[in-house]
Amino acid sequence: MILSASRRTDIPAFFPDWFMNRLRDGYVLVRNPMNYHQVSKIELSPAVLDCIVFWTKNPRPILRHLAEIGETYPFYFQYTLNAYGKDVEQNLPNLGERIHTLQTLSDAIGNERVIWRYDPVLLSPVYDVRWHVESFGRLAKELAPFVESVVFSYFDPYPKVENNTRGLGSRPCVSAEMETLAQEFSRIARANRLTIKTCAEAIDLEKYGIEHNCCIDPKLIEKITGYAIRAKKDSNQRPECGCAESIDIGQYNTCCHGCRYCYANFNPKSVETFLRQHVKNSPLLIGQPENADKVTTRKMKLLRVEQEAEQLSLFQDLH
Repeated sequence: MILSASRRTDIPAFFPDWFMNRLRDGYVLVRNPMNYHQVSKIELSPAVLDCIVFWTKNPRPILRHLAEIGETYPFYFQYTLNAYGKDVEQNLPNLGERIHTLQTLSDAIGNERVIWRYDPVLLSPVYDVRWHVESFGRLAKELAPFVESVVFSYFDPYPKVENNTRGLGSRPCVSAEMETLAQEFSRIARANRLTIKTCAEAIDLEKYGIEHNCCIDPKLIEKITGYAIRAKKDSNQRPECGCAESIDIGQYNTCCHGCRYCYANFNPKSVETFLRQHVKNSPLLIGQPENADKVTTRKMKLLRVEQEAEQLSLFQDLH
């Protein structure tokens, strides 16, 4: 099993103590986003858990726990780091602090386990193509010694974020702009010796040396764990998404960053309400179990392939 923590909210930034309590207790309860009283019980044990993938814009609050996590669980980080102003990313630490946090994280766990995400590329009168090329270039120069790869995507105007982005003058990229950005980003990545990929994009940018990414990446997980895994493509994601199957333990409308392009926060009032209900000792991220809840234990197992794992280990020893 691969644990996603989380596409739905920033657990490392806002809920690190809760997350550690869940690891220590060995399980977590997760509400179905489409059915409030349908609850899954997820075992958190090295007997079933291959790897944890953290998604964050500010991992600093969880840094103090990484040594403890690493004693038992393999993990890596998807770290989104853009250069937008407070009009777009309202409540993030300043850019210099976020750069320093990435550098600190990389020093602690290694650059192969920190994936830089320049995500999403949102265009507006303030943030035009030239601005993105210049910003991407500056960030790449700062971050290249601390990461091996960068992932980017183009802004998708989901219906749920239309209210959030109103007033920004934001819009999706047209085809010519996608091509220009891809060409320039690729040039910058090569100059800084970074692998560059896209996240859940249908457009073919192979001519610029840009591949389609797997954010939940079986190959990286095999490298980190030292054994081969057999993981299916995640059928719950968009067709363009190459991620392997995982279990997400987050909840929508619980992130305080206030990024106006975010699909996971679409109701600010719900964010305030949910955060008042957070209890760090609860098995649920928000609130407590209720009498009407129907709790079902998910069937889980390691994705490890024993024979292939032995062969991979031997190959790594020889090389």
